[in-house]
Amino acid sequence: MGKTLQLLCMTLALACAGFAADGVPLSADVSSQEARNKALAGRVFEEIFNQGKFQAADEIYAKDFVNHGLHRNYSLQEDQAAARGEKKAFPDLKMTVNLMVAEGDLVTVVWTFVGTNTAAGYGLPPTGVKLELRGITVWRIVDGRIREEWTSFDQLQAARQFGTQLKWPLIGFLSAAVILVWLLGRVILRQRLT
Repeated sequence: MGKTLQLLCMTLALACAGFAADGVPLSADVSSQEARNKALAGRVFEEIFNQGKFQAADEIYAKDFVNHGLHRNYSLQEDQAAARGEKKAFPDLKMTVNLMVAEGDLVTVVWTFVGTNTAAGYGLPPTGVKLELRGITVWRIVDGRIREEWTSFDQLQAARQFGTQLKWPLIGFLSAAVILVWLLGRVILRQRLT
């Protein structure tokens, strides 16, 4: 009877230990890896976007990095060319991390982009438009390097901010063009009549 009770107690203790393990927080290894992944993700915003240290990309991204765009995938070279274009077009660019969550090999970041379009770049002429956008990026990090990216932000909101801030200068420019064409037409008409 004593051995049976002892065996039953051991079995019960092992079962309880198994249940307790399910409720225990992540092991130190997993949470420290997630902390390292979050630190790496933070470097993208601080070093690359805010400080313009594009050479840091060599330490941050895997050589076979893929940015999964909406309509096609982009290589590391294309992705970094776009980042350079953004920084060139918005020299005062400030990317702020609003929320960062890591789970396993994924890091998700909700961010805010604030900058003034004061130089040509990213396919834009200098407009003086101050842009503020919020977006979300998910990165997959493998062996201490960003391997994949998925980013989304409201492109219509960006266009709306450009349109709103450029509306009156654009209306003024178009009005001046219409008046100039009208005057030119009158001069040509007078020349034909005389």
